[in-house]
Amino acid sequence: MTFAIHGLPVARGIAIGRAVLVVSSRIDVAHYFIKPEQTETEIDRVRMARDAVAEELQKLQASVALMGPNDAPHELAALLEVHQMLLQDEVLTGGVKHWIVERLYNAEWALTTQLEVVARQFDEMEDEYLRERKADLEQVVERLLHRMKGTAAVLAPNPPRRKRAAENDDEQADPTTNDAFDAPLVLIAHDLSPADMLQFKKSVFAGFVTDVGGRTSHTAIVARSMDIPAVVGARSASQLVRQDDWVIIDGDSGVMIVDPSPIILAEYGFKQRQGDLERGRLSRLRHKPAVTLDGQRVELLANIEMPEDSIGAVKAGAVGVGLFRSEFLFMGREAQRMTRLPDEEEQYQAYKRAVEGMQGMPVTIRTIDVGADKPLDGKSVRDDAHLNPALGLRAIRWSLADPAMFLTQLRAILRAAAHGEIHLLIPMLAHVSEIRQTLSLVDFARAELDNRGVVHGNVKVGAMIEIPAAALTLKTFLKYFDFLSIGTNDLIQYTLAIDRADESVAHLYDPAHPAVLRLVADTIAECRRQGKGVSVCGEMAGDVVFTRLLLGLGLRSFSMHPSQILAVKQEVLRADTTKLEAWAQGVLEAEDPAAALVR
Repeated sequence: MTFAIHGLPVARGIAIGRAVLVVSSRIDVAHYFIKPEQTETEIDRVRMARDAVAEELQKLQASVALMGPNDAPHELAALLEVHQMLLQDEVLTGGVKHWIVERLYNAEWALTTQLEVVARQFDEMEDEYLRERKADLEQVVERLLHRMKGTAAVLAPNPPRRKRAAENDDEQADPTTNDAFDAPLVLIAHDLSPADMLQFKKSVFAGFVTDVGGRTSHTAIVARSMDIPAVVGARSASQLVRQDDWVIIDGDSGVMIVDPSPIILAEYGFKQRQGDLERGRLSRLRHKPAVTLDGQRVELLANIEMPEDSIGAVKAGAVGVGLFRSEFLFMGREAQRMTRLPDEEEQYQAYKRAVEGMQGMPVTIRTIDVGADKPLDGKSVRDDAHLNPALGLRAIRWSLADPAMFLTQLRAILRAAAHGEIHLLIPMLAHVSEIRQTLSLVDFARAELDNRGVVHGNVKVGAMIEIPAAALTLKTFLKYFDFLSIGTNDLIQYTLAIDRADESVAHLYDPAHPAVLRLVADTIAECRRQGKGVSVCGEMAGDVVFTRLLLGLGLRSFSMHPSQILAVKQEVLRADTTKLEAWAQGVLEAEDPAAALVR
């Protein structure tokens, strides 16, 4: 039966494919694809874990048998027997083997996937006793996951795709009726951490949907960098969709359609082809300079997460990197069996690769920004010790609390600056004491390299304006920094008191709110008055709805995901800033700026 699930659109386009579910677990589970030659190794990992858990259960059964009836009730022995039966059940073990061999999932992913499949079967049973056995199955799987934890295989960057049955490549087939069809895969999950997204970034997924998240949650941001359709905040999507269901993801309207009919498939197939044609038209602008009709040159920069992303930035026509999110170098290391943070040499090599990848164009590196919705290794920071992580120890606060770690990163960045133009960007500053402490540590890192006789380069140092307190004390910031970069994602969050990762208040997250626009406008104006560089590196920069407004306010430097550059460039080429200035002031003064933007 066809049905639709609504959420928030975060990455445009249409994706049609089979659902791949990432199931939540009470312990951290790595999700990644393996190489074909690793299937036997992964199957052995499951087999060894199963044997070890079976031995544990046998020992428990033996100890229960020695106890008296008052110490160990009969029900306990019976439950242990049930666990043994579930552990050896071919439905569980055979299903796990299927996901490893057919989909090339790592062992943990295969196990949680099969758990979800079997758990649904338990839910559909009429007998109450049998339905309650689902909890026993979950406990058995948790035991297996604990046994396998820490023995992950090496990641494979690109999993092979399933082959279609038809021998003739030109043969047309109905994807919903041909199970062997080389179908695109779409990812469905309750939530995905930034570390998860990094694991999936170079995979075969054509789109994804999550139950939770907002338009500017970091899961959504990475999705846009992958240039695939995505919907977040879809509430119960991961419970309603089954493994291998056919689904359509409409990233333009924020809708997922499950089990689509042939008519709906045809309609969305047409929309998908139209989107491809539009991208083809935009690609012709790649080498055209971004200059407005009245001759204003506009700088279109790229936001990147990893050094290798610089290749895509150059291909998209970026004239530099306006934001290198260095924290992604620190994430997902547990899944790759790297328990320590990257040292100076590893970071230096990464920053150097980014600089070299940009072929002489400037690279702005933001120092590590972790916390809130970007915990290291995907571990949640929303616990009793951090009731409001967005206001806690994150970004520069985290770095200043660990000077040794911060100095390591600063030295690596300074060393990489010997290979090209690097700008250093500091996130989440609010106090002059933080500014002075940060700049002092930059000087100290430079002195350390001098004492070691290590070659390093000069860097311009800038600050992110993402806290209202910073936007209201611009003159202090401009006294200390060479340039400013407006991080609109957090600026909106803190100005409007909205958790941008929380789908329950996502409808209140409003980049066109008069207070937000006033802070952005004042920052641009003050930088222009003082002759200091200013850019916008938040999601507003890549949203074509705001391109004309930002140009009218005087912005000449935009930084966005490479996939958004050509669409923004098209708006720039059509704009006349002499006509936009008065209009932009009118938008600022409007009671409802969002309505004024579309007039």
